[in-house]
Amino acid sequence: MKVLIAEDETTSRRMLSICLSGWGYDVLAVDNGSAALELLAQPDGPRLALLDWEMPGMDGIEVCKHVRALQNVPFRYLIVLTAHNREEDVVLALENGADDHITKPWTPGELRARLGVGQRMIRLYEQIEEHAHNLTVAAQTDYLTRLYNRSVVLERLGEELSRTVRVGMPMSVLMADIDHFKNVNDTYGHLAGDDVLQEVAKRLRLGCRPYDVVGRYGGEEFLMMISPKSYEDTEIAAKRFHALVASAPIEAKGFSLDVTISVGGIWLPPGTPCSVDALVNAADHMLYQAKNRGRNRVEVCSFAECGNATPTPFQ
Repeated sequence: MKVLIAEDETTSRRMLSICLSGWGYDVLAVDNGSAALELLAQPDGPRLALLDWEMPGMDGIEVCKHVRALQNVPFRYLIVLTAHNREEDVVLALENGADDHITKPWTPGELRARLGVGQRMIRLYEQIEEHAHNLTVAAQTDYLTRLYNRSVVLERLGEELSRTVRVGMPMSVLMADIDHFKNVNDTYGHLAGDDVLQEVAKRLRLGCRPYDVVGRYGGEEFLMMISPKSYEDTEIAAKRFHALVASAPIEAKGFSLDVTISVGGIWLPPGTPCSVDALVNAADHMLYQAKNRGRNRVEVCSFAECGNATPTPFQ
């Protein structure tokens, strides 16, 4: 584990470095509080720090206070080293963000034990952070396809729509639906249907550029949000997704299935007023156009041509 030592006294800093290195720590040593804060403020900075209370410029207590005010950095376990051993000194250190307090002159046994406590606390925080991250991912992700779920992809669409209006950029929304998916479930079983959904999701993700977004809209429907330069780019992207899904049979529970999708797309030119509901509704309308015209095809138009459309049930 990486440990920061901030100590302005050369001999003490050297002794601390020797001890910690001998115990297997990766040591970073500085002689002032400002340098310590700079390292602790980095996202990949040391998680554990020994800070001398008395340092020129910024002292150890000030470093603690500034570290606790930092945003978007992992938890730091901060131990203050000081000759002050009065109760009010300990309270002052802890109230200003220190996690522990070691009185000088320190002994190797106590120092090593307190560093061990710090390691355990950091591991606990890492587990909490990982658990929180996993909960966030689970709340945003469709459990089967691992794509964004409906609520998140619509939220992202709203954010992107606001951005495009603000900066005067175009955008497009594509809705895709797996053709005859009910027949897959009825003929080969729902587990085979799950395999098809997962593989279609993979192929759609493969067709996305870094700044595109794809999510599972519901059932066998998917929503893609892209930032095209032109109407033609929208059609090209729709055909790319369509071709990727049909590029090879999908293996599903021992069956090799030829799977296709229908795609409906809407091109929204720069400066076009539009709501999320209206944009999705228009893309949905074009999807049903593709289905009504035989499925396994792409239908794209501009929002101006389809802005007031309502979804039409396919035949």
